[in-house]
Amino acid sequence: MKKIIGEFKEFINRGNVVDMAVGIMIGAAFKAIVDALVNNLISPLIGLIFQKDFSDLAITVGSASLQYGAFIMAVLNFFIIAVVLFSIIKLMNAMRDIGKKKEEAAEEVAPTTKVCPYCKSEIAIDATRCPHCTSEL
Repeated sequence: MKKIIGEFKEFINRGNVVDMAVGIMIGAAFKAIVDALVNNLISPLIGLIFQKDFSDLAITVGSASLQYGAFIMAVLNFFIIAVVLFSIIKLMNAMRDIGKKKEEAAEEVAPTTKVCPYCKSEIAIDATRCPHCTSEL
């Protein structure tokens, strides 16, 4: 039993499990924000176009009511979340690339070797004679 508890503690204490849990919680909070955006701003605007509350659109077949308006709003929620996440990730990648470019520019150092014009061997930059072909440079 102690072995199982120890393995469980090791599993829970891994960084990726905690990161995943935080990501899920942030995703749930983000979903609430997007739902509020769609339900309070976008749905009324769509309702103005159709002159009807879009989320109440339904077809009644016998005693069953197929609420296709709610489904369309859920699909709209998905696309809004996808666009926002795409924009955020694109912005984060652009910021990361800016940091990499600054690092690469800082890493550029003056060359320490050159190529002999006669034998095309690589030699020290301050050499006055090629050690391979003994030509004066």
